[in-house]
Amino acid sequence: MFSLAGQKALVVGIANEHSIAWGCARALRAQGADLAVTWLNDKAEPHVRPLAEALGAEIVGPLDVTQPGAAESFFADLAGRWGRLDTLVHSIAFAPRADLHGRVVDCSAEGFALAMDISVHSFLRLIRLSEPLMTGGGTCLSVSFFGASRVVAHYNMMGPVKAALESVVRYAAAELGPAGIRVHALSPGPLATRAASGIDHFDELLEDAAQRAPTHHLSTIDDVGAMAAFLAAPEARNLTGGIHDIDGGYSITA
Repeated sequence: MFSLAGQKALVVGIANEHSIAWGCARALRAQGADLAVTWLNDKAEPHVRPLAEALGAEIVGPLDVTQPGAAESFFADLAGRWGRLDTLVHSIAFAPRADLHGRVVDCSAEGFALAMDISVHSFLRLIRLSEPLMTGGGTCLSVSFFGASRVVAHYNMMGPVKAALESVVRYAAAELGPAGIRVHALSPGPLATRAASGIDHFDELLEDAAQRAPTHHLSTIDDVGAMAAFLAAPEARNLTGGIHDIDGGYSITA
């Protein structure tokens, strides 16, 4: 139905073959996009490099958004080799375990600031670096969750953090729309990823989602990837600022 042939896509956030970012990378590549893929650090490289190579990623390398200059260095290399970028996928989030497992009202200022920096402000930084390369327009995607707009047991501090991310999506979409750059959040239901495993009682959340979703099916990384690929396509050129639920209807049942 649509093709991404000739597009250049950067995927940030693959940790392993269960990552949402991996589902997005596979779908983008399947529709013809050329890929750039990053990993967090030396520890992550053995898990991510083989996945990137399996998809024929043209640009690979480390990117730790907490390290000053790391993103700028990666984008300089990308600009030198590609000269442009069509799609950015930002699928990274973090919260200190002690803050994530406690009450929101008890979270530390340091932990909250770190979670906001990695999970939200890093998206803005990557958009800012992508903008000069998206001269013909483009698509910037991040990943949210239903807990941004509703209280989800044990999601705790990440709820307000994801709410901030969704607000960033709307404002960035409004600001960049005249340049043809679209901004969206992908919001899957609970998924058994490594990042999600840090949430307390996560198995209970998965069971509840499967029971309550009208389809009675949990989301998959391939479901998320399919939506990412469509939003990156020219056919989605007039869609922007959306929070796209990919959850079998789970979010309508609360």
